[in-house]
Order: sequence, then structure tokens, then C-alpha cells
Amino acid sequence: MLRKIRITLATLMMIGITWLFVDFTGTAHHLVGGLAKLQFLEAVLALNFIVIAFLLVLTLACGRIYCSIICPLGIMQDIFGWLGKKAKKNRYTYSKAISWLRYGVLVIFIVALVAGAGTIVQLLAPYSAFGRIATNLLQPVYQAGNNVLASIAEQYDSYAFYQSEIWLRSVVSIIIAGVTFVTLGVLAWRNGRTYCNTICPVGTVLSFFSRFSFLKIHFDVEKCKNCSLCTKNCKASCIDYKTHTVDASRCVVCGDCISVCKHGALKYSMKAGDAVDAGKSETDPSKRSFLLASTLLATTALAQQKDKMMDGGLAEIQDKVAPTRQTPLTPPGSLSAQNMALRCTGCQLCISECPNQVLRPSDDLMHLMQPVMSYERGYCRPECNRCSEVCPAGAIKPIQKEEKASTQIGHAVWIKKNCIPLTDGVECGNCARHCPTGAIEMVPSDPDDDESPYVPAVNEARCIGCGACENLCPARPFSAIYVEGHEVHKEI
Repeated sequence: MLRKIRITLATLMMIGITWLFVDFTGTAHHLVGGLAKLQFLEAVLALNFIVIAFLLVLTLACGRIYCSIICPLGIMQDIFGWLGKKAKKNRYTYSKAISWLRYGVLVIFIVALVAGAGTIVQLLAPYSAFGRIATNLLQPVYQAGNNVLASIAEQYDSYAFYQSEIWLRSVVSIIIAGVTFVTLGVLAWRNGRTYCNTICPVGTVLSFFSRFSFLKIHFDVEKCKNCSLCTKNCKASCIDYKTHTVDASRCVVCGDCISVCKHGALKYSMKAGDAVDAGKSETDPSKRSFLLASTLLATTALAQQKDKMMDGGLAEIQDKVAPTRQTPLTPPGSLSAQNMALRCTGCQLCISECPNQVLRPSDDLMHLMQPVMSYERGYCRPECNRCSEVCPAGAIKPIQKEEKASTQIGHAVWIKKNCIPLTDGVECGNCARHCPTGAIEMVPSDPDDDESPYVPAVNEARCIGCGACENLCPARPFSAIYVEGHEVHKEI
């Protein structure tokens, strides 16, 4: 029963989290957005003390079930391990914990986190690794399938589906996601939970608490026949059948050992022999399973979905090229570049959820895979606050639409040599017409000649850096006006 409950909850979690990353309509955020808030590292960075306390109490009560039920990267490894077992049964062996490596990686991770070395943090963080895999590898497949259905539906005058543009956000991010996927797949296929019990910083932290868990898997020595099936099926390599011990710091309570034991020698209980006391009836495992399932399901929160706005109507003749910004643009709600660097784990959920195609992974080495803004495909609409709603780590704080409309993340800069009224001798004014704050005014290029071509003049005090001017500027490939970021955001 324990194994069945674990597989059921893990399946629901995996479907929900994966859907959250690949969905481009906002529906998933509305229904399962709370699942992202349950991730341990993200809750720590967001100072979400309720979730932190719940996960620690859950670990102290039930062991490291977080790693096999809540963490999507752990569940993904279980899937690879299951496929590996299909190819070769009884493939695992017992091995001692490599403590120096586990705690060494944890120290490096903590130092990198405090120092703001985002690249190291993002490469080691489990939820972020899964997010990159889902965003860069799975979302394009999901969109392609949606587009096929949309094409079929159009033939029958149905618009139940609509086309979604598939575009390359970052070559570097795709390569990292692909390497991570293959590496973890091979490790899990061959050796099960190698990553979780040697590299993962979250697993190492929870392993300390799981040593003292209330419920653990124990041997009933009198029933054990030393057949070694439990050891050969333990993907965490933590069961030593020779000494009848289970390393609770590495056990993820998957229940595989209990299910394969033909003699009933393994029990998930408070202490060894609890369930086989001769003077008492055997404890009903379904009660524990029901309690476990109820506790986990009760934590899933519902989030609000905001209206999705899409650009349309402008036919591009030539693709735009991103300008070289002296200061990168970070989303409204991130407060500053420093806050983004310290808190962002690079999970890319905000990138996959952005309805305006503004966010993309950074290629900068110090902030690799963290979101930055660019306006070649859209602009940051003042009425959209999706990224601040979905961020689980507090890197982008929740921001109201009214507050966003007065938050300055950067300011527009005019580039004279690219401006169409001067280069082509035609009227334009596109930037001024579409500026939502009225920060751009068209003025004569020659102050002494009212008949001279009109060019934009930017009032930096009113500009919020939304990028509408940069995105809608008809100049190609470089816009005649672009947004320069601010290190620290401010209210105007």
C-alpha cells in the first residue's frame, strides 16, 4: 500500500509540475500553481516559513518522502530507474554513504548562494534542473502537438486550440538542459538515486533530519532469509541485508524493498518489530498511507489566473536584433539586479509562463540561466504580472498591476542613426503613439525648423522601461529606441 500511495502521489505531482512548465495558456498556473511553492529550496529563498516547517515536520515524521513524492527531479529519476529495472532486474547493490562528497557539495552550494554565484546554485538546485529540462526540451514538443491539433481544428471551423509560436530562447540553456537530462538519465538508469544521495544539496539537508524520522523502514530479523532482494531493488543503495540495516539518511521511502520482500521481513513502522509484536495485532498500513496522502494533498494551493495579452497585427519584415545593454533588464517585482542574483535559482518557470515572450535565459556567465528581459518579440505589458505570481523563490516579488505601472525598471534611449524619419525621410511616431505612460513626445529634429522631421524625445522621469517603444519601432534590424536597465528599480 505504501508503494501504491507513493506512485499515485508522485504521478500527480509529476503531471502537475510538468504541465505548469509546458503550458503557455495560463490554465496550469490557475489550477496547479501552488505545487511550485512546495519545493524546499525555493521556499527557503522566499522565506516561506509555513512550507519550510511543513516539509521539515514531514521529514521528521515520515523520512525523505519529499524526494520521492514532491521533488520532480527525484520523480524523473525514478522513471529512468524503473525503465532500467525493466531492462535488468535486481540491478542495485549496497554501498556506503559518500559523506565527504555530500557535505562538500553542500558547503560549496551554500557559499555560492551567499556569494551570489548564481550559476553554481542553478546547476545544483534540483527543481531548477527539472524546470530547465521541461522549459527547453518538453515545452517545444507540447507546443508542436498543440499546433497540430490547432491545424486540424481549423479545418472544421473550430478554434478550441490556437497556434503557439515555437522559438529558440537560448542555445546555451538548451545545451545545459540536454546535458543535464542525459547525465541524470544515465545515472538513474544504471545506479538509481546516485545524484540525490551524493550531489543534491536539498537531499543532503533533508538526510540530516530523516535520520531522526518517526517512521522508518526496519528489518524483522526473525523473518529475514538473507535473500538480498531488498538490497538488489533499493535504488538508494542504502539497504545492507547482511547486517539488517537501512540507512535512513539515504532512504527515500519508495517502498520498493517492502514490495519485493517475499517473507514480510521489512516494515515501515516506528521501530523494528512494531508491527509484529506477538501480543498485538499487526498495524494496518492503509491508515498510515491514508494519513500520508491526506497530508500531502492538503498542501496543494490554488492560484489566480490573470488575463493573457498577446501582441498581434504587426507584420515583421526582418527579425530584430537585441541591443547591447549596459545593464540587463530584470522583471518588475525583482526589486534589483542584486535581489535577482541572490534569490533566483534559474528554474525558468517565469520564462515559460511569460505570455508576451519578453523573458529569456541569460547567457552571462555570472547569471547564467536567470531571466532577463528583451523586446524583440513583445513588450512587458503594464497590465500583466504573471512572472511575479509564479516565482516560487521570491526573486520576483508579487506585484500588483497598479504598482507595476509605476515601477521603473529602466528607461528608453533614442538612437539617432537608426530613426526612420531621418534615414528614410518618412513620418513615424510609432514609439510615441504606443507609449503607455506618455513618456515619449515627437519634436522637430531641428529646434529652429518646425518643418524638419519629427523625432522622439524621451522623458526619463515618466518612462517605466516596458519596452513598447523598442518592440514596436519599425526600424530593422536594430530599433531606433531601446531600453537601458536599472540596477535598482524605483517608483515614479
